[in-house]
Amino acid sequence: MTVISSKTRALLWHDPVPRELCLRRLVTERLAVRPAPTLEDCIVATYFFAFRTMKLEKAVGEISYHATIGVKNPPPGSLLAQCAARPAGVDAFDRTGRLGLLHVAFPLKMMLQPDGHLTSCDILHTAAAAVIFDVFENQDARLVSLQIPDRVLRTFPGPAYGPVGIRQRTNFGASTPAFGTILKPTAGITPREVGALVEEVAQCPLFLFVKEDEDLYPKLDYSPVAERTRLAVAAIKKAKDKREGRGLIFAPHISGAPHEILESVHAVLEAGATGVMFSETFAGGTVRMVREATRHLPAPPAIYGHNAGIGVKTRAIFREVIDLLARLDGIDFRQTSPVRPGSPFLLPYGQEWEASEEILARPIPGINPTVIVRAGSLDQGNIILNLADAARRGITEKVLFLAGSAINSIKNSKGKPDPALGALAMTQALEIYQAGELRGVSVNKHLSALAALAKARKLNALSEALRQRYPQLSK
Repeated sequence: MTVISSKTRALLWHDPVPRELCLRRLVTERLAVRPAPTLEDCIVATYFFAFRTMKLEKAVGEISYHATIGVKNPPPGSLLAQCAARPAGVDAFDRTGRLGLLHVAFPLKMMLQPDGHLTSCDILHTAAAAVIFDVFENQDARLVSLQIPDRVLRTFPGPAYGPVGIRQRTNFGASTPAFGTILKPTAGITPREVGALVEEVAQCPLFLFVKEDEDLYPKLDYSPVAERTRLAVAAIKKAKDKREGRGLIFAPHISGAPHEILESVHAVLEAGATGVMFSETFAGGTVRMVREATRHLPAPPAIYGHNAGIGVKTRAIFREVIDLLARLDGIDFRQTSPVRPGSPFLLPYGQEWEASEEILARPIPGINPTVIVRAGSLDQGNIILNLADAARRGITEKVLFLAGSAINSIKNSKGKPDPALGALAMTQALEIYQAGELRGVSVNKHLSALAALAKARKLNALSEALRQRYPQLSK
C-alpha cells in the first residue's frame, strides 16, 4: 500500500470553510454596492468565477454557446440572437480579469411557455448548466443569485398557506410560539406505532406540526403510508379535547418515482393528511407537481420541503437561490438551523443562515412567504435563545420550532423514550422564557444558568432533559 506523504495528508485535511466564509462575505458586500441588474425580458444569473486562463467578459460567449443556442455570432435580430445569453455586467476582483462576479442575462424568449410561466427545473438546468460547473477551465464557479422578473414570479404557485395561513388553519395566535416534532424512531416502525407516537404528541397543545422522518418510506409492506396516516389522523382526533382548540398538521413522508409520488399523495389525503413531506433536494419538480395537483382542493396539503442533502447543491449554488426556487414551487415549511452556543451542528450559519431566512420571508409579489423551521439539534437547552432571537427580529409568527429527539427520545425513570416528558420539559423552558428569567444572560453562559434555574425551581422534566442532552452538565 502506498504511503501517504505529509504533503498529501495536509491537502486532504484542507478545511474549505474559511474560504467559503470569505467568499460569501465578499460576494455579499460587492452585490450590496453594485447589485445585479433586473431586466424585464431576462432572468439574470450572477456567478462567481475563478478562471484558469479566460477573462470574465469572454465567458458569456461560451455560456451562450453551451447553455442557450449552440451557435456563435448569431445574425443580429434573428430568433437565434433573441434566444442567446448576453452580458449583463462584470465585477472583477483583481487585475487578471479572471476572478470576480459575472452577470449573465438569459432571455425569457428561449424558455418561457406560451402562458407566460416557466419552471424551476428549467431555470436551473439553464443557469446551472454544464458550462458553468463541468468545464475544466472554470477553476471555481458558483451561482450566487437569480433575478427573475415580477411577471414571471407571479406565475409560480408559491406556498398554499405561508405563516399566516398555517396559523389560521391551526388556530394558533400570531404571537404564540409554534412548535413541531419528528417521529422517533425514524424507521422500522409500523402504522400502529406511528399512531401511538402521534397520539402522545397530539396531547400537548404546544405542537402545531408533526412529521415523519425522511427515512420512513411510503411503500413498505409492513408500514404503508396510507395506513400510517389513517391511524395518525385518528390519534389527533382522539386528543382533540386536550388541544385547547388548536389544530395539528400531520405530514407523512412521500417519496418514489413521480407516478408513485402522486399515488401516495392522493392516498394520504384520502386518509386525512393535512400536510405532506418531501425530501425536495433529490426530487426535482416534485413540490411543483404536487402543488399543482392539489391546489384546486378546498384545503390543499401544507408542503414541508425537507432539505436533507441540500449541501450537495450548496457546494456550487448559494443556498438562498435553492430556497427561493423551492419557495416559488410551493413549500410551506423550510428548515434552516437553530441558534446555539459554540460551533454550529448544522448548516447554514452566519451570513448563509441570514440569507436563507431572508429569502424565505421577504415580500415577493403574489407569493406567500414560507414558514422558517428552526431545526437540527433544537432542544430545551437552546430553545430560549431561538425564541429570543425570533422576537428580537420580529419574526416569531413566521417561525416553527421543530425538535425531534429532544421530544421523542428523552427517557423516563424506567429508561424508556417518553415524548410526554420531552414535551413537558420544552413547556417548562418556554415558561422560563415567557417569564424573562434568563433575559440578559450571555449565550455562552445560558445553558449552565438554565440548568441551575431548573434545579432550583424543581423543574424535574427540564432538568432531566438537559442532563440527557448535555452530559457535560453532570461533570
